[in-house]
Formats: sequence, C-alpha cells, structure tokens
Amino acid sequence: MRSMRIHPAVRGFVRAARPVPPLAPVLLPLLLLVAAGPARAAAGPDFQYVGQDDKIHGLTAPQGCVAAKGGGSRAVTNSTRGTATFYREPGCAGSPAAVLEPGDAGQIKPYFASVRFSFTTTA
Repeated sequence: MRSMRIHPAVRGFVRAARPVPPLAPVLLPLLLLVAAGPARAAAGPDFQYVGQDDKIHGLTAPQGCVAAKGGGSRAVTNSTRGTATFYREPGCAGSPAAVLEPGDAGQIKPYFASVRFSFTTTA
C-alpha cells in the first residue's frame, strides 16, 4: 500500500494552524453582526419594482417624479425615507393610484407609469 505524500506548503499550513480559543464561539457571531451592519446599508437600491418587462428595476435615492422604466407592475419595495405615490399616467399626472409608506412593500395593480417620492424633514 502506498502512503500519501502531503505537499510541503500544505504541511506548513497544517502545522501553523492552532486550536480555536474558547472565546471564538462568542466573538464570531458578534463580529459577523458588526460587519453585516454597514454591508446591509449599502446592499442595493432604495426602491425596487418588477416591471411589465419582467425585469427588476431599482432606484437609489430617488427624488421627485420618476418614470417607471419597463412599466411598473406587481411587486414594489419602498426602502426610502419617504412616501411613494404611484400614478397610472407618465409625469405623475392624474389622480394617485396607490401610496406606499416608507419601509413598506406591496402589489401595485394593474400597473403604474410614474412614482412621486415625497420626503418630510423635521428640524
């Protein structure tokens, strides 16, 4: 029977490995939570929707009236700090079709052509 040979670089790596200290099970989850905080904040767009073209569209820091590229329909997520008011007409014309509060998600049926983002600030 032949014995297996370990490459010298791997052998050095295995020798350098040390046992895990007892605090590692406590510190590891804490470090993961701290690292996930900033990463989650920069993870993606503030406003997302599925278009009539079946593609996911996203906007980062939207302001004012925005056209829904691809024609907005179905699922919408409003992670902005303001209210999203949906219109069936381009240019935010006509009466509002739906309103989505900050942090909410939902279905806008049957479609929307534009969205107005309004932000309230407190001094």
